[in-house]
Amino acid sequence: MKTLLTAILLLFTGIFLTQNAAAQERTTDRVWASPNASVAQTIGLTEVYLTYGRPGVRDREIFGGLVPHHEVWRTGANEATAIVFSDDVYIEGEAVPAGTYSLYTIPGEDEWQIIINNKLSWGTQYDESEDVLRVTVQSEESHYVDQMMFYFENVTETSGDLVLHWDTVKVPVRIEVPEVEE
Repeated sequence: MKTLLTAILLLFTGIFLTQNAAAQERTTDRVWASPNASVAQTIGLTEVYLTYGRPGVRDREIFGGLVPHHEVWRTGANEATAIVFSDDVYIEGEAVPAGTYSLYTIPGEDEWQIIINNKLSWGTQYDESEDVLRVTVQSEESHYVDQMMFYFENVTETSGDLVLHWDTVKVPVRIEVPEVEE
C-alpha cells in the first residue's frame, strides 16, 4: 500500500512539474508578441469564423505608418487572417462560396479594399491571382483600441457587420446570408 501511495505521489508530482515547466515556457516567449485571437458569429444558419493575430499600437503611427495606405496588408500579425463561411454568403452584395479563405485589406484614408483570397499563408505571401473577391468599404473614426480586434455588430437573421477595429479606425464589412426557408 505504501508503495502504491508513493507511486501515486510521484506521478502527481511529475505531472505538476511538467505542467509548471510548460506554462513557464509559454509565458517566456517574446514580450512584444501579438497574441492570436478568434471570433465566430452565426448569421441565420451560417457560421462565420475568423482567426487572426492581434498587434498592438505600442506608441506607433498605425495607418499611414506601420500599415501603409494603398498597399496590401495581411490584416493582423503573424499568419494571414483566416475566415471561414459554412455556407455561401454575400459580402457587400457580392457572392462568396462556402469555404476557408484568407482576408487581406488595402487601407486608405477613408476607403478600404476588402480582399477575400483562396491562399492561406504565413505573413505577406499574398497572391493576387487567388483573389475571390475585392470590395470597397468606408472606414470610420472611432474610439481608441490598443490591440487590433474583430467583432460583429448589427447581427440579424440575415446579415451582420464584421468590424475591424484598431487605433482610432473602425472598418465595418457587411455579410449577408439567404433567408432561412421554413
